[in-house]
Amino acid sequence: MSFEIRDRDLLARIGKLETKSGIIETPLLFPVINPSIQPISPSALQELFRCTSVITNAYIIKMHFQDTAVQQGIHSLLGFSKAIMTDSGAYQILTYGDVKTTAREIVEYQEAINTDIATILDIPTGWMVSEDHARWTVQETLRRAKDLVDTKKRDDILWVGPVQGGSYTDLVVQSAQKMGKLPFEIHAIGSPTPVLEQYRFDTLVDMILAAKANLPLDRPLHLFGAGHPFMFALAVALGCDLFDSAAYAIYARSNRYMTEQGTKRLDELRYFPCSCPTCVRSNPQDIMVLPMAAREKALAMHNLYVSFSEISRIKQAIIEGRLWEHLELRARGHPALLKALKSLKKHRLFFEKNSPVTKTSGLFSLSSLGLTRPEVTRHRKRISERYSPPKEGKILLLLPQTTRKPFHKSKAHQKILKQLHHKLGSEIDKTHVCTYAAPFGVVPAEIDQVYHLSQHETVTPLSIESIDYVAEQVAEYISTTEYEMVILFQDVETWKMKITEACKKACRERRIHMETYTQEKGELWALGRLADYTENHNK
Repeated sequence: MSFEIRDRDLLARIGKLETKSGIIETPLLFPVINPSIQPISPSALQELFRCTSVITNAYIIKMHFQDTAVQQGIHSLLGFSKAIMTDSGAYQILTYGDVKTTAREIVEYQEAINTDIATILDIPTGWMVSEDHARWTVQETLRRAKDLVDTKKRDDILWVGPVQGGSYTDLVVQSAQKMGKLPFEIHAIGSPTPVLEQYRFDTLVDMILAAKANLPLDRPLHLFGAGHPFMFALAVALGCDLFDSAAYAIYARSNRYMTEQGTKRLDELRYFPCSCPTCVRSNPQDIMVLPMAAREKALAMHNLYVSFSEISRIKQAIIEGRLWEHLELRARGHPALLKALKSLKKHRLFFEKNSPVTKTSGLFSLSSLGLTRPEVTRHRKRISERYSPPKEGKILLLLPQTTRKPFHKSKAHQKILKQLHHKLGSEIDKTHVCTYAAPFGVVPAEIDQVYHLSQHETVTPLSIESIDYVAEQVAEYISTTEYEMVILFQDVETWKMKITEACKKACRERRIHMETYTQEKGELWALGRLADYTENHNK
């Protein structure tokens, strides 16, 4: 197998995955094909949507077509020449409790029908089950995964090793660690469907990252059942490369219309908020009066268009380095997604470690949600672990952020430094200039041109969460450095008194002198005392 990663952002990857029927690009959506109930033919998917891959259920094929599928091959049976992935029937186990086949039979059948990507017959953990049952599903799935080595006869099929454990993240960790040591080309998150149906996206975050952190990062990760476009950005940002969707067809059967923000009922719409071929040629009333089969096909076509369009938007966001901004936008569309995005805070170190260090574009800090993004976490971590102030800098001069960047070249900062130089003369050399700025915190002047410190835009007025974060980092910085004095130029209008209070507390604990200057006063009243301090210190 060849999986070549071309572009990255957050944990997302644009990659090229080689199958025996052609190369597919990730992130990738597999439309689910059910030959018995299929509103859009696989050939139409290939022709109209330029679809490079589909997924079907090997167990259903086996039950309905048996040897016919073996004789024709799955590609001829479906009328689709590109890559085909087959599921094993595990979803039927989750739904009905059992299937009429064995793990060995379904492996042999997938090889016999000449699929491109195949899945072992795992045991889904499900939802609301006991920990003992969840542990059994992990152990049984691993046993079947190990048996694959002796069962399979072909080397040109990519095999999927599902990770089980459900909402028991410690079991997900164990499953991922052991599954990752086996010779699978692709891995998958098992049992997410009940979590997705209940919009428990915060639980899904924990499940995915528990698996992602313990699987080989060079293998693609599939999220079964993630078929709605409004949550694609979250899943891709968490490192999921592959998805499958039956929702486009299932929703169409019940007159449901997909959007990137959620789902609407057809009879509630007066206008189509979309410009796909289905929507520009008709209106909701036209679609409502169509015969059932035609209406179902029209809605399924739209649902697929909107799904593929969202994947394309996500890919472009990855290339531009703006996946976080896109993720924030989508999270505002539903409270459950917003809750999930907030839950990333506890995973921020893993995100920082595995996210790109540089990008081709600047950063937009849109809200306090961005305090979790890797660039902000990385700055704080590096200031704490790698940065040392200049040895000659005995006095910390803290200046407020300016609209112009880099900060040290702004007219406001230049004016302050000119006045300081006039007052102090050569003593100015003992002053170390830093800026306190959202979302990063303390920004030393000598590095404020480093990416992203100058290449970002922040929404003002600042949220209280952003102000508190910066104040916390300012206090942390003072507490871990060896300055002998702090002088603060406080911007009370922007920062309230939060920065001042944080500095005072840190200086009290360190027993160092602090002076403040308030911009509203219009003169540098603290500088006389500063000069006295430096003169006495030199003596």
